[in-house]
Amino acid sequence: MKRFYKEVTTAPVEGGWQVFLDGRAMKTQGGKPQVLPAKALAEVLAAEWRAQGEDLDPATFPMRDMVDYGLDRVAENPAEAIDAIVPYGDTDTLCYRADEGDSLRQRQDEAWEPMLAAVEDEHGVTFARAGGVLHAPHPEETLPKLRAHLETMDPLTLVALQNMAALASSLCVALAALKPDADIDDLFGRANLEEDWQAKQWGWDNDALARRDARLAGFRLAAKLAQLVRE
Repeated sequence: MKRFYKEVTTAPVEGGWQVFLDGRAMKTQGGKPQVLPAKALAEVLAAEWRAQGEDLDPATFPMRDMVDYGLDRVAENPAEAIDAIVPYGDTDTLCYRADEGDSLRQRQDEAWEPMLAAVEDEHGVTFARAGGVLHAPHPEETLPKLRAHLETMDPLTLVALQNMAALASSLCVALAALKPDADIDDLFGRANLEEDWQAKQWGWDNDALARRDARLAGFRLAAKLAQLVRE
């Protein structure tokens, strides 16, 4: 599609902020008013529109796509998003360690145990730990308590959390990334610890490294959405 606008602006509207193209208020891809909770988020979406050349490139609107998904889908049915997020707590990668005595195990314990313990303390839950890959069920109250916490979140934060949990294979890592002082790259590195450790032993494959970089970029973007919503 050819670029059809010249000026991109943002302005406050009822309920939040909105992006305007040549004075026309933007709507979501589903046709709803794209009302945003924070000016900073509106400015990021406006920057995506300003960066377009003569032809619009759909692949260069990643923040808009997450926002529109949140406003069009998650706001209408937050339970569906929560249903997609909770399983990442059930099979959280931080709970599955190498066997005792394995050279990887100490690294996992040092990187992961403080994070699991922090989520347990904050939410009053307990996670099962396991050596190997066989499923280790958590106590029956753990997932319902985590679900109840997710039910307090706004739609855009749920979108960010869902993306981060999927990219990290960990609900605990995603929850940690919502903290205002979170070190996003460090959290992703912890979630990716096993793959990175293997790569240090045998070297990175170019395709694998490209996939890691793409996942990290997606994780950063989702974390940025959560941050912008808070602002």
